[in-house]
Amino acid sequence: MADPTVWDLLERHLGRAAELRRLLHSEPDLSGDESMTRDRVLQALPGNQTPTKVAETGAVLRLGGPGRSIGIRGEMDALPVGERTGVAWASRHEGTMHACGHDLHLAALVAVAWAVHEAGGTVPLLVVLQPREETYPSGAKDIAEHGILQAEECAAMIGAHIQPSLPPGVVACVPGGVNASSDEFEIRVHGASGHAAYPHLSCDPLLALSEIVVALQSVVSRSVDPMSAAVVGVSSFSSGQAANVIPGLARATGTIRALGPDTRTLLRNRIVTVAQHVARAHGCEAEVTITDGEPVLENDPELVRAISAHLTDQGMGLSTTLRSLGSDDFSFFSERMPSAMMFVGSETNEPLHSPSFLPTDGDLHLTARAMLAGYLGAADLLIGLGH
Repeated sequence: MADPTVWDLLERHLGRAAELRRLLHSEPDLSGDESMTRDRVLQALPGNQTPTKVAETGAVLRLGGPGRSIGIRGEMDALPVGERTGVAWASRHEGTMHACGHDLHLAALVAVAWAVHEAGGTVPLLVVLQPREETYPSGAKDIAEHGILQAEECAAMIGAHIQPSLPPGVVACVPGGVNASSDEFEIRVHGASGHAAYPHLSCDPLLALSEIVVALQSVVSRSVDPMSAAVVGVSSFSSGQAANVIPGLARATGTIRALGPDTRTLLRNRIVTVAQHVARAHGCEAEVTITDGEPVLENDPELVRAISAHLTDQGMGLSTTLRSLGSDDFSFFSERMPSAMMFVGSETNEPLHSPSFLPTDGDLHLTARAMLAGYLGAADLLIGLGH
């Protein structure tokens, strides 16, 4: 489709991309405060088009002419993590760090944008600079609901995320659900407080909530098809202050993860049922609040096949099994249009969100190549070439 030297053009821009990555890494912005990061990336992009500001601190920029376009998402936010990498270009903002590779993703996207721009890609590229991937409210959801993607005729969305659980040189490009839906729940059990020496005169919400937490551990094993992946996890528990007072309220929060929408609905309903019935058995009342999170991230099978052909042509190893119950708000794009999220192997052994997490320039190069393969695969489908 495009000039065959597009891969050579990409290589020419990787040096500048590495410099940009170091700048972004040294000046990280937390979720919701990404304006400086956005402006730095926009200044580094080719073309003279005016970007559309979206989602408060995000932007969408079209490179190319009219007609259907292909989007590539770049997340901009850093994490509230104190950096311990020791590099000269470590974060200058105390307690804030790019510990999830978003700086690398952005730099890779800029290199791809230059390569496609100079090669004269036959399908316009839509650069999507997304805020608030790490927190709620989701930046991807805001962009997806804004209407800008429809206005720009975005026909497919591409994403790539560094993943240290994969070896270097390997890209996971897997059809179907690859990241779970993610919802949060809060359970508040209301009882009757009293003196700890006279428990028969009170209704103990702490005991009731304790049994609710235990009961929730069997929700997945006894309510979900064993062939379906899911998690219900309680992550916080609080109640009372004094040793001799039975409290009137106990509170717990947790997460719900599922790789299918039916399982997601089932788990949400079961948590409410279990909490309310166990609480009533203790003479208490349970109030359950569920906060909607991301849907399941579904990779389009046809798009995956087209992208995988380009990855293989470029000598990249393919993983066809990587799925996780982690979540990514890229799923708000995938529920609206054909999309593909790739996971890119890393030369670092440090886990994501670690204060020592520091992908290499080699990781940047592979991420850029994966993104370009994503663009080329989507373009093949749009112009009817396929593989």
